[in-house]
Amino acid sequence: MEDDKKIEVVLLACGSFNPITNMHLRLFELAKDYFNETGKYKVIKGIISPVGDAYKKKGLISADHRVAMAKLATKNSDWVEVDDWESSQSEWLETLKVLRYHHQKLLPPDPGNTLQNAVPLAKPGRKRKQEPNRHDPVKKKHQSPGAPQVKLLCGSDMLESFGIPNLWKLEDITEIVENHGLVCISRAGNNVQKFIYESDILWRHKNNIHLVEEWITNDISSTKIRRALRRGQSIRYLVPDVVQTYIEKHNLYSSESEDRNAGLILAPLQKQASESKN
Repeated sequence: MEDDKKIEVVLLACGSFNPITNMHLRLFELAKDYFNETGKYKVIKGIISPVGDAYKKKGLISADHRVAMAKLATKNSDWVEVDDWESSQSEWLETLKVLRYHHQKLLPPDPGNTLQNAVPLAKPGRKRKQEPNRHDPVKKKHQSPGAPQVKLLCGSDMLESFGIPNLWKLEDITEIVENHGLVCISRAGNNVQKFIYESDILWRHKNNIHLVEEWITNDISSTKIRRALRRGQSIRYLVPDVVQTYIEKHNLYSSESEDRNAGLILAPLQKQASESKN
């Protein structure tokens, strides 16, 4: 199929990136290879969107550092870039809103397609008003058929987190898999397919969930990187050299940093609890 007839895809990865690792970068390469091999799609861009500090995850260091490391890690990439819009927000944003934002940016110029309408933000301490066309899920018929598709790139752990009570809104999961799509990198023999089968929402939209098997296994994780650093062990070849240099220069990870946000409730759980009371 000629390139101009292929469906353009933008891969969006959301997460802590605390710190970014070689595995994070490999996710993009694996997904791009998968789409290229289908002959139907053309990956035009990869976006890394680190979560903001308001997420309140235990051990989460400043977004400024996490964004800086991600930019260093992708400096030599000709298609993966870092976007700091999500991390610069004062409030935690649901992943769906980040997807909407990047989808909206790719739409052709139109007075009705404003980023404000795409991603409504509530002021702290004020209850949101129900306004027409601001909180309703984005319908497929309103999306431009010529615009690139923004798909959420993730590992099997994020997909399976859909099953954690109160972590995700069911309507958000529905809109993500129905209107955008998922690209899930999983290891051979993983139970991701079983998880999809056991979820009515995911099963209904299984054709919009792309499972990419990682045959060359890579067990690197940010958690293991931080553990090694706390113990004074080498992390060389686990993260890009420029990221290791940055970590050492700023002395980023320690027992003290790992206790950051300890005892705090994760932002999505806190938000769900607050909304259930109202």
